[in-house]
Amino acid sequence: MPLEVWNPRVDPAYAASVARTVAEVVAPVAEAIDRDDVYPRDVIRALARAGFTAATYPAELGGGGRPFADLVPIFEEVAAASAATATSLITIFQAGETIHLFGGDTLQRRYLPRIADGLLCAFAMTEARGGSDIKQLDTKARRDGDHWILDGRKAFVTSASAAELFVILAQTDAGVTAFAVPSDTPGVTLEAPPSTRTFGLRNGPHVDLVLASARVPLDHLIGTEGKGIRAAATTLDHSRVLAAAIGCGIARAAFDGALHFADKRSAFGHYVIELQGIQWYLAELLAEIDSARLLTYEAARHLDAAGGTHALPTDSPERKRSLLDIQRWSSSAKLVATRTAVTAALQAIQICGVRGCLETAPFGRYLRDAKTYEIAGGSSEILKNTLGEYLVAAVDGPG
Repeated sequence: MPLEVWNPRVDPAYAASVARTVAEVVAPVAEAIDRDDVYPRDVIRALARAGFTAATYPAELGGGGRPFADLVPIFEEVAAASAATATSLITIFQAGETIHLFGGDTLQRRYLPRIADGLLCAFAMTEARGGSDIKQLDTKARRDGDHWILDGRKAFVTSASAAELFVILAQTDAGVTAFAVPSDTPGVTLEAPPSTRTFGLRNGPHVDLVLASARVPLDHLIGTEGKGIRAAATTLDHSRVLAAAIGCGIARAAFDGALHFADKRSAFGHYVIELQGIQWYLAELLAEIDSARLLTYEAARHLDAAGGTHALPTDSPERKRSLLDIQRWSSSAKLVATRTAVTAALQAIQICGVRGCLETAPFGRYLRDAKTYEIAGGSSEILKNTLGEYLVAAVDGPG
């Protein structure tokens, strides 16, 4: 009996059910999603019906009540089949998690069951002028009676071409604030600037979200006015663990493809896998992917252990320690996993030789997706800055 290379780190039966769903729903259309650069609406809705989009929500809100760690095999398996589909899922997670953690009861009950049923979402944070800097925004929000009026433009929004609900950040008199904005709100339009298609993570063109006096009800403010950066940072810390899981999935797919090739291909009177040089390539990849997966699950464990500390007062020592801990592990996991994915894709191509370079082989897709995700969702440089800040705090400041 062959050995199991990728042992699940959660309940094996649950992990196996996730893998079966992905094999049935995602794998058969993975190549077409990438080739056509389209948002996989039907696929995402099928995954939602399987419980993928609401696994951690409470049962009364349509969820599975599972720990955060159970999201890791979902994103790892989906990414191993189609990283573009996993990217579509992570934007739904980001929007839903912001509402789940910070939204009021009315907002949660309005949208979380719909996310569980397949509502498509996007997390619109970036602006053309500021990029990753969200402390000062050009998008503004002002209160007008029982509504908020939103004006501005969000740039390069992943999944925007299909989104039915956006979570955005806007500047109010009190500071940066988070809002839920349905896509059918009057004054909400999408615009496609030139050259917004990426060579990896191709789930549809990245478009701009334009808000022109868009009116949303008061209860569509998420959390506390002026505390939107806190909500966004918490969501991004959580989603980076899932970005790491996506990196692990891409790396696994590249490794599995190279291993299968080496096992079946003969050269110089031997199967390729019998050659020591090839074994060493694969052995190093195995160790690196194992390391990335263990780090990703460790980051998920820290999130589960943190519980509801995000809701504690900002000046709470317990909250500060928990936040630093989560930032450290999620940043480390995403940094290592996406770097490993790039390495695995490159090495797999090398192992397969010219067959790894064929357009009909999946390795080019793995490399394009891996490199794109090394930048998307928090670039390696941003993650290193975060880890550097952690180390400064660990020594109680310089000097």
